[in-house]
Amino acid sequence: FKWIMQGLVAKELGDDRIIFKLPVFCTQTVTSCEYDAIMCPDCFKPTKNKQSVFTRMAVIKALEKTSDGRFLKLYPCPPVQPSSSCSLQDIQCLHTSVFVAGRYNKFCRSLPQTPWVIDGERRMESSVEELIAAPILSAFRANGFNFSSSGREDVDVRTLGNGRPFAMEILNPHKSRFNRAEMKQLQETINKSSDKIRVRDLQVVSREAMSRMKEGEEEKTKSYTALIWTQKPIRSEDITFIDDIKELTLDQKTPLRVLHRRALAVRQRVIHSMNTRFLDPHHFYLGLKTQAGTYIKEFVHGDFGRTNPNLCQLLKTDTDILELDVESVDVDWPPAIPE
Repeated sequence: FKWIMQGLVAKELGDDRIIFKLPVFCTQTVTSCEYDAIMCPDCFKPTKNKQSVFTRMAVIKALEKTSDGRFLKLYPCPPVQPSSSCSLQDIQCLHTSVFVAGRYNKFCRSLPQTPWVIDGERRMESSVEELIAAPILSAFRANGFNFSSSGREDVDVRTLGNGRPFAMEILNPHKSRFNRAEMKQLQETINKSSDKIRVRDLQVVSREAMSRMKEGEEEKTKSYTALIWTQKPIRSEDITFIDDIKELTLDQKTPLRVLHRRALAVRQRVIHSMNTRFLDPHHFYLGLKTQAGTYIKEFVHGDFGRTNPNLCQLLKTDTDILELDVESVDVDWPPAIPE
């Protein structure tokens, strides 16, 4: 019904960007969901982010755990004839999503990429995502958005150079057509709203183009500059050998600081090249060009031996990272827009 009617309505209106939502209540469906919960109680547990426990993945998990015999007891074949008709609850008219992309710079060392909430408590007053999204939502008069980017930097890391590619799905925009001049004006509005970030190459893109940001992500390269501290005093000639190291393969066990949200695994990453600039007996700058997904901080301090080899081993002294900047994210998307 959904796919047939949507096409017919779009044809009559001459516009395929409109979506109609028709919530329908059916007693038979409620009973079916109750059977689902009986079939596999562990599969349908409420979470704070889901409006309903009966998600596609939960149903698939329940079906995989249920024997054929038990399934047929709950769901006879052929099914029981419905005893009542479904009733239409509401009609909603929505606009299809519009997609916006660009690149952002982050100049602040106390700004997370996304809202930082721990145990229900907000830790930072804003985020890159919110600073970019607020003017865009206002301009498009939209109900909401989904934000994604080509990787992410830590809260204390700056993103310099040409910036990091990002994309936003604008949900149910009430204004959807923007020309190049209007997008440039919107970009200027974002940039004037805060000195913590800057946006460039802001443009409307297609849904299909969104996938280019993630294509071959681990094969892409990223460049960094890090300020390094060494426990033992060093001389300029003690670090020059690092400049000659090429294609260094690391074995990185999931860092302790992200273990709560990433699966435990050993991931191989490559540092393609490095260069050094001596500052004083305990500090130097380290430039790195690496495979995307390399944990730079862990390479520097070793993460209690979870990253091998690491800079501590190379210099035969304890080292730590004091500052880190992303200098470039080598993803050729979205297309550059001349200033």
